[in-house]
Amino acid sequence: MNKLTAPLILLPLLFTSCASGSSSAVQNAVNGEPLDLHYAEQFTAEKRPDGCFSIVIGEDSFILVPENVSEPQNTNGATVIHQPVRDIYLASSSVMDLFCGLNALDSVTMTSTDIQNWTLPDVQSAMNTGELTYIGKYNAPDYEALVENDCGIAIENTMIYHSPDTKEQIQQLGIPVMVERSSYESHPLGRLEWIKLYGLLLGEYEKAEEFFAQKENIFNSVDITAIPEDERPTAAFFFISPNGYVNVRKPNDYIARMIELAGGKYVLDAETLSVDENSLSTMNIQFETFYDTAKDADFLIYNSTVDGSMDTIEQLLEKNSLLADFRAVKNGNVWCTEMNMFQQTTGAAEMVLDINRILTGNTEGSDSLTYLHRLK
Repeated sequence: MNKLTAPLILLPLLFTSCASGSSSAVQNAVNGEPLDLHYAEQFTAEKRPDGCFSIVIGEDSFILVPENVSEPQNTNGATVIHQPVRDIYLASSSVMDLFCGLNALDSVTMTSTDIQNWTLPDVQSAMNTGELTYIGKYNAPDYEALVENDCGIAIENTMIYHSPDTKEQIQQLGIPVMVERSSYESHPLGRLEWIKLYGLLLGEYEKAEEFFAQKENIFNSVDITAIPEDERPTAAFFFISPNGYVNVRKPNDYIARMIELAGGKYVLDAETLSVDENSLSTMNIQFETFYDTAKDADFLIYNSTVDGSMDTIEQLLEKNSLLADFRAVKNGNVWCTEMNMFQQTTGAAEMVLDINRILTGNTEGSDSLTYLHRLK
């Protein structure tokens, strides 16, 4: 097993040949024979004797009914989804790139993110041509648009739990609501492996499996054996808010895990941060705490997603002049994310590779990095 991968967690993902356009992997599956999920832990799916699929996400259960298969009489309270799944309302921006990876963006016709907030070129193009339409924020969608467009399913993220009335209203329209939990995956490839679930929904499992395998090969190409464990460089991932707080990723977040999988150590630990137990992957800390903890970090990675990208150390120091005292600033080891990093979920493997390259100094060539650039 590659040293970077976590122990494989085998979940019971089983498939049948009933779905229209099903893959050979689906067709050849035998009832009771699992298809492995190597990293994802937040969903399971399995074949039913009646030719349907049971899907479980958190406490929510679904029955996916293929074409030409009858809906089961007893659903035990599970939400029923009928194939073909079309005209999806996607209210989770990080999931959109998984549909792009399946070349299935045309199955998504409604979104809760307006065009100016997208960094994915294919999504921007679809919105410009009207193939993809903004119908309001996740907690205030245009319900008439959902009905008029014959929405097949609404895919929400966990923010919808703060607006339960919205979820209930969508369900009252006869539209299934699936709350995806990929953000809860601790392994970065766990988030990416959700592409298998969407491949299953669309009858494109084989395509999803092949795509994931290609990305896993990139991930497995990252070699950290040349870095002795007791010499691994430290790194912090952060941005500074307008009110002066430092926003950092929690130590159990997938970004912190990426740094570790790339051969580094995330400099911020749970004890230093006094991490709370809410579901957020980030937290704000006082600059003094960040100074004490990250001053001697070997690398700083600035998150450009919230307040925009930057190109120079001078721009960084405008955020707080005390950053000049940091070892990484003095040594020129400050990097900034590209704006597309968080929406491009399919780039998880490339991001780990990028971080590995900056940690090992292997960044020669203008096109060697995909999601990071050095501040000058």
